Amino acid sequence: MKPIKVVVMLSISFLFLGMKTDKKSIYHKGWIDFNKNGVKDVFEDSKAEIDTRVANLISLMNVEEKTCQLTTLYGFSRVLKDELPTSEWKNRVWKDGIANIDEHLNTIWNQEKTHTELSYPFSTHAEAINKVQKWFVEETRMGIPVDFSNEGVHGLCHKKATPLPAPIGIGSTWNKTLVRKAGEIVGREAKALGYTNVYAPILDVARDPRWGRVLECYGEEPYHIAEMGRQMTLGIQSQGVASTLKHFAVYSIPKGARDGDARTDPHVAPREMFQLHLYPFKRVIQEAAPMGVMSSYNDYDGVPVSASHYFLTELLREQYGFKGYVVSDSEAVEYVSDKHHVAEDYKEAVRQVIEAGLNVRTTFRTPESFIEPLRDLIKEGRISMKIIDARVADVLKVKFRLGLFDAPYVENPDAADALVHTAEDETFSKQINRESLVLLKNDNNLLPLDVNTLKNILVTGPLADEVSFTFSRYGPAFNPSVSVYQGIKNYAAHKAAVSYIKGCDIVDPGWPGSEIIPIPLSEEEQSHIDEAVEKAKQSDVIIAVVGEDEKRVGETKSRTSLGLPGRQFQLVQALYATGKPVVLVMINGQPLTINWENKYLPAILEAWFPSTAAGDVIAETLFGDYNPGGKLSVTFPKTVGQIPLNFPFKPGSQAGQPGAGPNGYGNTRVLGPLFPFGYGLSYTSFEYSDLVVKQKTPYSQSDIEVSFKVKNTGKRAGDEIVQLYVKDYVSSVTTYESQLRGFDRIHLLPNQTKTVKLVIHPEDLEILDKNMNWTVEPGKFNISVGSSSVDIKLTQDIEILK
Repeated sequence: MKPIKVVVMLSISFLFLGMKTDKKSIYHKGWIDFNKNGVKDVFEDSKAEIDTRVANLISLMNVEEKTCQLTTLYGFSRVLKDELPTSEWKNRVWKDGIANIDEHLNTIWNQEKTHTELSYPFSTHAEAINKVQKWFVEETRMGIPVDFSNEGVHGLCHKKATPLPAPIGIGSTWNKTLVRKAGEIVGREAKALGYTNVYAPILDVARDPRWGRVLECYGEEPYHIAEMGRQMTLGIQSQGVASTLKHFAVYSIPKGARDGDARTDPHVAPREMFQLHLYPFKRVIQEAAPMGVMSSYNDYDGVPVSASHYFLTELLREQYGFKGYVVSDSEAVEYVSDKHHVAEDYKEAVRQVIEAGLNVRTTFRTPESFIEPLRDLIKEGRISMKIIDARVADVLKVKFRLGLFDAPYVENPDAADALVHTAEDETFSKQINRESLVLLKNDNNLLPLDVNTLKNILVTGPLADEVSFTFSRYGPAFNPSVSVYQGIKNYAAHKAAVSYIKGCDIVDPGWPGSEIIPIPLSEEEQSHIDEAVEKAKQSDVIIAVVGEDEKRVGETKSRTSLGLPGRQFQLVQALYATGKPVVLVMINGQPLTINWENKYLPAILEAWFPSTAAGDVIAETLFGDYNPGGKLSVTFPKTVGQIPLNFPFKPGSQAGQPGAGPNGYGNTRVLGPLFPFGYGLSYTSFEYSDLVVKQKTPYSQSDIEVSFKVKNTGKRAGDEIVQLYVKDYVSSVTTYESQLRGFDRIHLLPNQTKTVKLVIHPEDLEILDKNMNWTVEPGKFNISVGSSSVDIKLTQDIEILK
């Protein structure tokens, strides 16, 4: 990391009116006297090596100060009741410092208690963070600065920051350049507002579509997730703030996709764990050097991850080379005793997590609730000071790397107003929303619609005039948002009459129980559907906006079924029965089993959970101003009875059944995906040709260069997402049928041809052998490129020698 320039703030005392101090100034030319001893200690010398500065600082700290660097103070108003420092703070445990303050003054859109006037204008927030930081620097004995952390997977979780679509939408862009830019925006905004650590990206591998947090994952395929996560991490940290990866490890596949009070017992074999669930973390840690990792609250094979020396020390640090600090996910420490029952009490749980390698306990509880039992354990001799010093050192190293001991304050708070959510950022926000859209069906080229040939358009469905899904607990609050109905109405203004009828609610009164025991439509429900049908009969086209909202999908909101919830299916069937063309727009956070809809409706557009420009970008796409080019990053099953159904998969594991022969008594299962991994249509067409696979040498440690041509053979400009897959024909252990090992999103004008070049590195051919060692085995491999995991256009075999 580049050294951070020391900022000399000559008028520092004037930045903090109302925070005056009688103390002799601790601010000197080129250094700050954090411990207020009148001497420039080694840790205060910006020219000294970080390890030397850390060692010096630890030697000067007492036990109280060290233990305070091992926990989080949740910000206003989760735990911290004050927006700004008060005299009472001298009576709280953080009088000796604190590791980090999380989500302070950020404002969460659906949590009114968090709303504060200090979050906006942006300069006001930067000034407020400076005042809090100033208290810790000036009013604690050692003056150790705070690491201010915040969520950032949908864009920075702050009032009016730049909004991003849900991560499942970001993953559907397959655009590494775009994701890098998104990370840069999140990091820049965090830095300007005073946050120094962003909890993003999420690297969980979404293998069970019933799980509520599929919404917050990039997809189901580890290589794709690693590439997306790498770019997001590099983007965030390029702005001088830390990126903290979530959630380490094997978090995303709780038994039966049960979340909420469950969150335990993932059934994943060891080889699968390494090849699927740990692969993105390993790649991103080694290639992007994130400064943070969040440990998950689940167990693996009976051992809670947050209390596992193997996961937090041997694997994370010794094997992967992680050099930041580990924070716990909420209640991960408490679950060691309260849920997993591998500790006799909470105090023993605290001992286990610290011994294992956890650095900072983070949850919605007071810091005292962790620090006090930790101090007791030290007094009792049950935790050595050597371990405490090591855990504290990890935290302090990150603070030094962030430059907090050289420039602890936001240098120019007023600049935040010009740095956060700029006009350029808003343009980018719309573009990443556009690129997240996936066209699933388009019979007879119904789309794009020609607004000039339509007189009456009906926009219906429970999500047609809804905007709640454009906001997230983990993203920005209170940006202006446009519903799909409003976007279409604005687009078609003065050209076509656009009407709106809701048709039904998102769910019925008996939901979710009605998914397994159906209840009859009430008279009121039937009347609402009838009203939509009557209006549909008078329309030229019907745009039905259906799916899920933030109350039906997300953290702790796993589902039993994956069909359209509530009465939406009945509404769609009734609209189809009118004989008018129906365009289905899907707002959802996970794959849905839309079999009937896919068979009978002519056009389906998958929008996932777009952000605040939802209505505008969907309207532009439906009417042809934008040509959708996104691809699915998750498999759509036909029914929950097929789960698990994913890519990649083992040979034969997703095969059919014999319909004849001695054991063939007819097919008894629904087989195959509704939509495969990597799938997505366009308003244009593409042709692949001229595959060239060049091995520099035939040996296992050489790169393999792959090139081919793609031509736009249609009449519209469009994006194609090219995908490269590798198959190992024979291996010492059963491995996957094929694996994604390269992709790119390219833009082509009509009749334009581009040559695409991708590189397969030796590690892309590695497998975990019988002895659980990563190795490239000699033999024959298949290299294929195409438009999805099943739509392969070009293929060639190669031989790898020992």
